[in-house]
Amino acid sequence: MSDTVKRDDVVPLRQATRAWFLVSLQTFGGPAGQIAVMQRMLVDERRWIGQQRFLFALSYCTLLPGPEAQQLATYVGWLLNGVRGALVAGVLFVLPGLVAMLVLSAVYVTYGDTAVLDGLFLGLGPAVLAIVVQAVLRIARRSMTHPVLVALAVSSFVALAFFAVPFPYVLVVAAVVGWTARRALATSSASAPPDDGPPPLVPDEALHADRPSSRRTAAVLGIGLVLWMAPVALAAMVLGGGSTVVDQGVFFGGTAVISFGGAYAVLAFVAQRAVDVYGWLSPGEMVRGLALAETTPGPLVMVVQFVAFLGAYRDPGALSPWAAAVVASLVVTWVTFVPSFVFILLGAPYVERLRGHRGLTAALTGITAAVVGVIASLALYFAVHTLFDGTTAVTAGWLSFDVPRPSTVRWDAVAMAALGFGLAFAARWSVLRTLAVCAVLGLTVGVVRSF
Repeated sequence: MSDTVKRDDVVPLRQATRAWFLVSLQTFGGPAGQIAVMQRMLVDERRWIGQQRFLFALSYCTLLPGPEAQQLATYVGWLLNGVRGALVAGVLFVLPGLVAMLVLSAVYVTYGDTAVLDGLFLGLGPAVLAIVVQAVLRIARRSMTHPVLVALAVSSFVALAFFAVPFPYVLVVAAVVGWTARRALATSSASAPPDDGPPPLVPDEALHADRPSSRRTAAVLGIGLVLWMAPVALAAMVLGGGSTVVDQGVFFGGTAVISFGGAYAVLAFVAQRAVDVYGWLSPGEMVRGLALAETTPGPLVMVVQFVAFLGAYRDPGALSPWAAAVVASLVVTWVTFVPSFVFILLGAPYVERLRGHRGLTAALTGITAAVVGVIASLALYFAVHTLFDGTTAVTAGWLSFDVPRPSTVRWDAVAMAALGFGLAFAARWSVLRTLAVCAVLGLTVGVVRSF
């Protein structure tokens, strides 16, 4: 089969699929690391989409409930190859994490913590820091075109990192400030220097677009709702309405459509309900599940698969423990991510049609600036909890943040992080190459420690 561009394809679908597969193998480090990978591969290296178009899509995705990085991949896939591209990009973004989490959940249930797994996490976790910092610097350099935007980015970072301001509040304020300063931002955008390197290979006007219509909206919404609810309905028919699989499908399906506030905000809610209300796992196991999600490819919300696996394994109902665990993992993953596809396929045509609206563009530009602060705050959170084993919570008035305890510094993680920074910044290695080297070294350390 040739790579001939078909209708709605601005990049050959086979070529785009290969690119999305490579992206999916490098989606470590939560949304910050995942956005960094897409920024580097799609904007910087392949130049399939321009910087401002990429940031516009990112701004829209941050407004939606659910994993914004996976939604961003779905959105960009839609721009490049229509609905087929959206499905390919969105599914591949999740698939490696699904497989990895399924395997690691089975290993955990069978053996518990192992030195080899700890070694793998030691290699990947700190190395991700370099990728995240690289993303912050690149996006900031290209999007901070006005002092207002710089102030928004810094304010967002401080609000999230040190005052625990809810994420939706930050976005709302950023959008209002951007809209208020729309004239100044339009002037600065017009006089801003062009992106580094050559222009994107695919001009904005050539990217995919669908005409919004009530018929299309009804079709996407109807098909999406049926697909979203079908596995849970089937499980209820086969296993009974009170089974663990059905309870998990209903709970996580509902959580997927109200998960505003970023991954950590929704995972705090999931942890409280899964541990204290349903008793699917212990608090310590919830922490271990989050650690697994942070050091495997895919969105952080993949931790729900770990929760489902353990809960169904321990209360399998009519199924065997292993069958119940696998079925629950797949059902929960399905109901968690299907809404994200619906949100993009439903809303993207309308958002694209309004892309030239000065007020909306300015509001989304403000949100983009806030996202720089959001990624920076996630990088700080990730650094503190990766490089140190213990922290002290500081709460004084409106202040709320964790201070690492120097006595708990993990020197092996610091060394691995330094290696990651050296490979990414000094040697200018690719993300995949950097992660591979650090993973091998971490595994080596884990094997040596096991003897």
